[in-house]
Amino acid sequence: MKKLFLMGRSEAGKTSLTQALKGEELHYVKTQYTTTEDNTIDSPGEYAESKCFSVGLACFSFEADVVAVVQAADEPFSLFGASLRSFILRPLIGVITKIDSPYANIDMVKQWMINIGCERVFLINNATREGVNELLEYLEGDFPKLTFEQAKFKQDLGLNSWDPLPEGVDYPEHIK
Repeated sequence: MKKLFLMGRSEAGKTSLTQALKGEELHYVKTQYTTTEDNTIDSPGEYAESKCFSVGLACFSFEADVVAVVQAADEPFSLFGASLRSFILRPLIGVITKIDSPYANIDMVKQWMINIGCERVFLINNATREGVNELLEYLEGDFPKLTFEQAKFKQDLGLNSWDPLPEGVDYPEHIK
């Protein structure tokens, strides 16, 4: 299973998401520090909300296989801009929580996530577990293992190591 790093503002539903992913009963816990349990890294919302702590997000992202920006569907603004993608060197996904809120604006939040470079967006209701299985299926799959030469070849093409090769392009014979 891929190791998932969650980042987002306070009360976006990061810790509840970790509980939902593990099949636990939801209970409120204020995340005071970054926790790494099982295959999830949960960060305090203050890291995303403060420029003083935001560098910690970049550091913790290197410990994960996938980075998830978590935003509630009823949030009135996004903390993250397009420059987020410049320091996240992992697959970046979006997770929209609280999709059942009467104030939810899923389309707007989804567009924010597309704007910051999320490759895929998951709609999650932590309480009912709606969308949790889809996220778990995504996390179950492993990235293909690459040799150093294969990773360098992809980098020379301007691709990330997890990106597929373009149609019609294959590795040279000496690095297959």
